[in-house]
Amino acid sequence: MTSSPNLLLTIIQAILPILVTLGFGYFAAYRKDFDAQQAGVLTRLVMLYALPLELFVSILSTPKAQVLSAGPVAALILLAMVGGYAAVFSVFRFALKRRLSEAAIIAMTITGPSVPFIGIPVLGQIFGAASGVPISIAALAMNLIQLPITLILMGHDHGNRQAHDTTTERRNELRELVGHLLHSCREPVVWVPLLALVLVSAGAFLPVFLKGSFLLLGHTTGGAALFASGVVLFTRQVRFSPLVGTIVGIRNIVIPGIIYALARAWHLPPQALQESVLTMAIPSASINVILAMRYHVLEREIASVLFFGTLTSIATMAFFIWLTGA
Repeated sequence: MTSSPNLLLTIIQAILPILVTLGFGYFAAYRKDFDAQQAGVLTRLVMLYALPLELFVSILSTPKAQVLSAGPVAALILLAMVGGYAAVFSVFRFALKRRLSEAAIIAMTITGPSVPFIGIPVLGQIFGAASGVPISIAALAMNLIQLPITLILMGHDHGNRQAHDTTTERRNELRELVGHLLHSCREPVVWVPLLALVLVSAGAFLPVFLKGSFLLLGHTTGGAALFASGVVLFTRQVRFSPLVGTIVGIRNIVIPGIIYALARAWHLPPQALQESVLTMAIPSASINVILAMRYHVLEREIASVLFFGTLTSIATMAFFIWLTGA
């Protein structure tokens, strides 16, 4: 393990580039070099090309045996990300009466950690090569379960609103849902990871020359997404609100706190406890802002969560590192 001062420095070094890139986007919008419509073009680039390519390479680079052997760590991360998604969605949809698309984006924002940008440097510093297991599990859970479900639910709600605006004819609800499901399955961010998973299961691998070719564009995902998010921060005027505070608090404190309690109750080995808790202590991913922009749902709120959640994660992640004894 690494000393506390070095770990705090690692956390700051992992989070600072995110804040700086958001700042560049904010500054570009302030100077009127980019507006919300141009940010939407960047979003389209990310969703249709850059992100699918990055996911394809990431999944094909993850050995099947590595994920299958994760055991308790996999169980806790999947419980937090998949079970937590269902629980949060149900609360906001049925108890708080939020729209379908709002409940879906809130659920993904609360239960989806930013493993590609923050997890790799922070967990890699703490656990070394072993960090690949929790990072891979979290990435697969987000890319193969959370993201497709969120796209389907948001697309379904978006389609219903469009239909309501253009015609009063009532259509069969199941038929609509199937139609939106098929439409979502045509999205590259849905079928590309699924294809990669099938290829991995069949024992396929990605040649080195293709990996480099795909990642040339794939590596623009983080920068383009964060820059576009920074533009949104300016155009939507980032603002703290009760909803923003609730989402940030659940994401950064409650979720990892529950996982810590479960790991202790199950008497997991120290490293399994640390890996699962610290993975879920990572703040929300920027992909949520991209989804909010694409479907015009809670854009200001989700952008504000990205800003405040990332900023406060310096303290919250340091707390969970101390709590778990990592």
